[in-house]
Amino acid sequence: MSARILLLEDDPLFGETLEEFLEEEGFEVTTLLDPYSALDLLYKELFDLYLFDVNLPYESGFDLLKKLRESGDMTPTIFLTSREDKDSLQEGFGVGADDYMKKPVDLDELLLRIQALLRRQVRESKLTLGDYTIDTLSKIVIYQGSPIDISHKGVELLLLLLQAKGEVVSSEVIKARLWAADKPASDGALRVYITQLKKYFPHTITNIRGVGYKMLPPTPTPKPSHANP
Repeated sequence: MSARILLLEDDPLFGETLEEFLEEEGFEVTTLLDPYSALDLLYKELFDLYLFDVNLPYESGFDLLKKLRESGDMTPTIFLTSREDKDSLQEGFGVGADDYMKKPVDLDELLLRIQALLRRQVRESKLTLGDYTIDTLSKIVIYQGSPIDISHKGVELLLLLLQAKGEVVSSEVIKARLWAADKPASDGALRVYITQLKKYFPHTITNIRGVGYKMLPPTPTPKPSHANP
C-alpha cells in the first residue's frame, strides 16, 4: 500500500507541483489549502506523513501541528517554509516537527527526507506492550509468536488510545479517526472493538460514560483460551 501524505500548501501552483512529483514517486497525496480544512479531514482519515507550509491563512502551520501533537497525533511532519531565521526553526521543532526544509525546495532532497522519515517509522513499527507485540504496519497484535483475534480496526483503536497517553479520547474522535467519512460508524461498532481489546487488556481500558475511553499503563493478563493458537 502506498504511503499517504497530507500536503498543506496555500500556493496552488507550488502545491500542484509537489503533488504531481510525489504521486509519480508512488505516494498517495491529498492537498489542502488551509488548516481548518486539514483539521476537518484529520478527524476522518489517517495519513503516514504531513507536509505543512508554515505561512497559511487563518493560523500558521506551527499552530496546527501544536494542536495535533496535543491531541496525541504523532504523525511524522516536515515543514516547508520560506522563513530563514533561527527562531522559526526553533519554533518548528519545538511544536513537534520531525524535519524542516526551506523554500525553494529541492524535490530530490525532499524525497530523500520523506523516505528517511518513513523508514524510521518502519524501524519503530513494532511496539511492545507488556507480553504483547503490536505490528503497527500490519495492524496485528502478537502473543508468544502468534497473532491474536484483534481486528485491524481494533488495533487502530488500540494505537489511538496509546497515543493519548492516559488522556480520555472521545467516542466522536475515535469514530472520526477510524472510519472514513462515507462509512457508517456507530457506538455499537465501537463497542465491538473495545470488547476485543478488553479480552487482553481488561484492567487498562476504561469507559468514561458519555465521553469516551482512556487507556492506563497496561498489565496484560495471560492469553485467553479462546484466542487464535
